[in-house]
Amino acid sequence: MDVTVTESQLNQVLNRLDLVRLEILRLRAMLLPEEEPTGEEAKELEAARKEITEGSGVTLEDLMKELG
Repeated sequence: MDVTVTESQLNQVLNRLDLVRLEILRLRAMLLPEEEPTGEEAKELEAARKEITEGSGVTLEDLMKELG
């Protein structure tokens, strides 16, 4: 099954997708307002980012064993 669309139709679809994407971001901002992290939270976030960058982590299996 082949579907042919014109460049104009494709542009319309892409523009609508952009509008949907913007609306989703707007709703996300309304529902999940960002808060400034406390000093301790900022330190924890930085440590977590460093661990991710270094590739360290815990497997799901190990976590399940630890938590029961």
